[in-house]
Amino acid sequence: MEHVVDTLERTPEPRIADRRVRRLQRGDKYRLTALGGLAALSLDALSSVAYGPEAIVLVLIAAGEAAVSWTLPISIAIALLLLVLVLSYRQVIAVHPDGGGAYAVAKRHLGRWASLLAAASLVVDYVLTVAVSLAAGAASLASAFPALSDHLLLVTLIGLAVLTLLNLIGVAESAKVLMGPTILFVVLIFAIIAVGLFRWEPVTIGTDRTPFVAVEGLGVVLLLKAFSAGCSALTGVEAIANAVPAFRTPAVRRAQHTEVALGVLLGAMLLGLAWLIRQHHVVPRGEVTILAQLSAGAFGTGWLFYLTNLSVTLVLVLAANTSFGGLPVLLSLLAKDRRVPSLFGLRSERPVFRYGVAALAGLAAVVLLIVDADTHRLLPVFAIGVFIGFTISQTGLVRHWYRERGRGWVWRAVLNGFGAILTAVALVVLFAEKFAEGAWLLLIIVPALVINFARTEDYYGQVAQQLHLGRIPPRPNPDAANKALVVVPVVTMSEVTARAIEAALRMRGEIIAVAAEIDPASTKKLSAQWKRWDPGVPLKVLPCPHRSLVNTLVGYVRAQTQKGRAVTVLLAHMEADRWWHRPLHNPRGPVLTAALRARTDAVVATLAVRLD
Repeated sequence: MEHVVDTLERTPEPRIADRRVRRLQRGDKYRLTALGGLAALSLDALSSVAYGPEAIVLVLIAAGEAAVSWTLPISIAIALLLLVLVLSYRQVIAVHPDGGGAYAVAKRHLGRWASLLAAASLVVDYVLTVAVSLAAGAASLASAFPALSDHLLLVTLIGLAVLTLLNLIGVAESAKVLMGPTILFVVLIFAIIAVGLFRWEPVTIGTDRTPFVAVEGLGVVLLLKAFSAGCSALTGVEAIANAVPAFRTPAVRRAQHTEVALGVLLGAMLLGLAWLIRQHHVVPRGEVTILAQLSAGAFGTGWLFYLTNLSVTLVLVLAANTSFGGLPVLLSLLAKDRRVPSLFGLRSERPVFRYGVAALAGLAAVVLLIVDADTHRLLPVFAIGVFIGFTISQTGLVRHWYRERGRGWVWRAVLNGFGAILTAVALVVLFAEKFAEGAWLLLIIVPALVINFARTEDYYGQVAQQLHLGRIPPRPNPDAANKALVVVPVVTMSEVTARAIEAALRMRGEIIAVAAEIDPASTKKLSAQWKRWDPGVPLKVLPCPHRSLVNTLVGYVRAQTQKGRAVTVLLAHMEADRWWHRPLHNPRGPVLTAALRARTDAVVATLAVRLD
């Protein structure tokens, strides 16, 4: 018998565990695999090969065509920095599995203000990534279809709406949509490199090539400018570390694999394209991009050429999806820390942080409207925010390794310290170069975000202190129920009134029905009907000289609460079955509820009487 009892007592536990596992599995199907994460969160970084190498060439060409040969050494330096960043963010993923990237690292190891700076810089970077990607994609599309050149803003807003809808449905669903274009883009870029290494047929596309005259000497400053410009190819490397919770279990391992895959693919594409640029002396030509020239040299101007350029256009647009995967998670962490409104921490069952997705879409739309979808007006402030995050993240990890001092901590600290120095140098050079072109705006935007985050956190702290959150309150007074008053507003005799009185009778305390004397004849009729009904609850008629039910009821309730009584107002209302019938009913209930909550200390309870 004891064995049977013991078995019965223990049986529910595995059943409960099984239900929890099934629940987790159902939620897990909406999360990302490693390949899905590469598609959903890495397009920003992978698509940067469309403009990263070209940014290097555009700086070096100031020293003459011969200086373009430095594209490969600079790309090697950027690839080494990429290696450092990938290894660094691989550690960030392991140390901070809840996501957050630079923000989480700074919060734990560098203090409040460093974490707020990291959060502000990441918010700026994510919003600008969406705007730049969509604007660049629209410009590329207009190059193939000139009729769209006068409607770039409309094209970007349509693309933004589509991406927003996909991410509101669920990040895993958006990853499925993005997987095909991502694979096609990567395959075509590697095809350009492979074919270009062994077979090259120069094709004249665009305007004729004109000789470039050196206007600046090739020196350390120019090389640093080229390096910082090429570092725009590193934007998006941090997005995977920021969105670890979006991966399927084991989330940490899948996110780390995705980060490594991103580093390998991006590094190989950067070095391969840089080698082709050096090998074939590719320089800017009119309105034709460097990548378009490379694809023409490898494939000619046939269907593969057009497929490649359309693929680049599509991927540039879809690269904005990286921000939709990263910023909502970051905002949820900020909401958890009470640095943004709590609604950003709410999650639907997909799971999707829908308020974060909506906020990102709204901010990106505002930016696009301000700059009229002009990519060149966005580039001066693009990528600076992410380098702030890079520097803060790696500096925080150096401090982490110093505190932990585990096995091999010295080499890890040296690696992260070296990376912090490299990203800080690139940040300073890029900011100095782009300051007059609009980068000065960051001196206003980033501090404003930091101050806003700090003030929001201070407000929540004051509220927590005032409400004694987390503290055990004194025991309730048992005599309070005897002093309680339940007020039931009545307008006319109906089923709504009957159900309201029945609900009030189930409450403890004195119950009283009140009616405002707006129309004396109707009030007299109601009093007579009430006397015949005799529900055991008195009806009190309130004088209403100004014919305002709201002011009359609020005044009565306030007078009762000022006597020290605990008052509950029970409001009953009709709930129509169909939404188009609801506007036909009196909207007095919500107005009365809002007035009572704003102007009295009463508890407001509502009772819905549903109509079939």
